[in-house]
Amino acid sequence: MLPSALRPDGALRLVIFDCDGVLIDSEGPSCRMIARTLRDYGPEISDEDAVRRFAGHALTALKHEIEDEEGISLPADWPARMQRNLVTLMRNEAETIEGAPAMLRGVTELGLPYRIGSNSSVEEMEAKFGRTGLDALIAPASIHSARDMGQPKPDPAVYLAAAKAQGVPPECCIVLEDTDTGARAAQAAGMGCVLLRAPDLPAPQWPGLLRIAHLDEFVPLLARIQASQKQAGSVNG
Repeated sequence: MLPSALRPDGALRLVIFDCDGVLIDSEGPSCRMIARTLRDYGPEISDEDAVRRFAGHALTALKHEIEDEEGISLPADWPARMQRNLVTLMRNEAETIEGAPAMLRGVTELGLPYRIGSNSSVEEMEAKFGRTGLDALIAPASIHSARDMGQPKPDPAVYLAAAKAQGVPPECCIVLEDTDTGARAAQAAGMGCVLLRAPDLPAPQWPGLLRIAHLDEFVPLLARIQASQKQAGSVNG
């Protein structure tokens, strides 16, 4: 069954945004930085391959994946070192995804609250939002970090925590994601999910997973969902 957030007879009450690749254009710089670091340990991982392989992965899990796939041993503190480097990088290089500020304002105009659920640390997100000016649109209390919780996606914990903090049932939430990992976390949480992805790229499919190609499609999609729910409510009433 579709989550309540997507059904005409249901209720959309909260929007949860992933951060990287949805609000902040950080995946490319972050993955390229990781690739440069890994080349010091031997593997010749190109910047292009790094983005394809590493985007959306939590650092601790990524360490184990790289060790298994490349047959190398990384220092135990490698995730912590990468995290510090990422915070510095984002303070200097983070940029917004095109249309992100207008989208956030549009969601507010629809009367919907929103929160952030990311594999990034709170410190890293604050650096990104401060650099780009999104801190004017995102309250610190609405930021949730799967990394700081120790439960990275595809574990649904960060999305469930965001819903709980808002006092909204998970099935009344819609998540905007750009990675399969994040989409699986939303599915596991019992939430609706909208996947931001170019139309020429493959994507998973299941009931409750919608797809857009650009951020400017998101607010109109939410508005259509709200309209269908309002109409169903009027009919039922």
